[in-house]
Amino acid sequence: MSDFDSKLMERCLELAKKAQGKTSPNPLVGAVIVKDGKIIGEGFHPQLGQPHAEIFALQEAGLNAENAIVYVNLEPCNHFGRTPPCTEALIRAKVKQVVVGMIDPDSRVSGSGIQKLISAGIDVRVGIEEDACMKLNEAFIHRVKYQQPFGILKYAMTLDGKIATDTGHSQWITGTSSRNFVHHLRSSCDAVIIGGNTVRRDNPQLTTHGVTNHNPLRVVMTKTLNLPLNCQLWDVNRAETVIFTIPQKNTNIKTHLLNQGVEIVEIEDITPSIVMKDLYQRGLNSVLWECGGNLASQAIASGNIQKIYAFIAPKIIGGNNAPTPIGDLGTKKMNEAFSLNNISIQQIDGDFLIEGYLGITN
Repeated sequence: MSDFDSKLMERCLELAKKAQGKTSPNPLVGAVIVKDGKIIGEGFHPQLGQPHAEIFALQEAGLNAENAIVYVNLEPCNHFGRTPPCTEALIRAKVKQVVVGMIDPDSRVSGSGIQKLISAGIDVRVGIEEDACMKLNEAFIHRVKYQQPFGILKYAMTLDGKIATDTGHSQWITGTSSRNFVHHLRSSCDAVIIGGNTVRRDNPQLTTHGVTNHNPLRVVMTKTLNLPLNCQLWDVNRAETVIFTIPQKNTNIKTHLLNQGVEIVEIEDITPSIVMKDLYQRGLNSVLWECGGNLASQAIASGNIQKIYAFIAPKIIGGNNAPTPIGDLGTKKMNEAFSLNNISIQQIDGDFLIEGYLGITN
């Protein structure tokens, strides 16, 4: 792998990121076409149902794509779905070589795209910047392998492990830059989940606050519809909202929510696994949990959290009854603790962000 290869694959990833939060259940893909050391075509998959990255890049390159080299961060598809196979388009364009970041884990592709290109006489190289390619599409990979969305838990706490004071006041633990990071994180996800207590306590928006034009689906898990009539989540012109609850009588709040355009899903038992199954069936890849400690512990214990973003503010507030980010996990000994893998730490102004993975992610 040369520096030139790395730079072009990094460009593919940059292009792919332009569609973050918009492609599910499809992956994020970017493509670059090079001839005589110069880029002659670029493209990315913008959203479900639209042409794939390779098609846009080939359109830009035109007839000049013949004998060119194509860089793409994910193996070209080799099946008819909502769009025709990209392998056939590459073969028709008579490209000389295809450089692939990673093999597609989808069983409909999974190496067959590469074999199709090789059989047509096209040289193929695989594994360029593979780790970076896998991280970009970690949610897609998880969805394909485990038939459930990739769960991300985000929380902010003080240095002494509190997410609010004894009175429940929590705005704001972290600084402006950390909150802006979260807005970008939301923009890369398909849904964000909270519990009913968070609705009643914080009246959140759960939007990206304009950092991008994509807002995730807003999800509320609650056993009761004892919720405020006037809540920012009920404004579905900003973003769609769905409430998962147990069967409810026709009350004023239920009628009000339905009239506002809020979707209400009534099920006998509300658990993280049941909700995540529903979101999987809706075609979602990644789900961000911004809930309180009790719901967070349920999501972790049931295997619905794969990644954690923990913001730590250099503040101490104390309080014997101040809430913590994770509720009871039934842990009695330190060797029973849930450990994070592949940890990274960064400073964001005065705050610190710890990013890590729970268990197997890919």
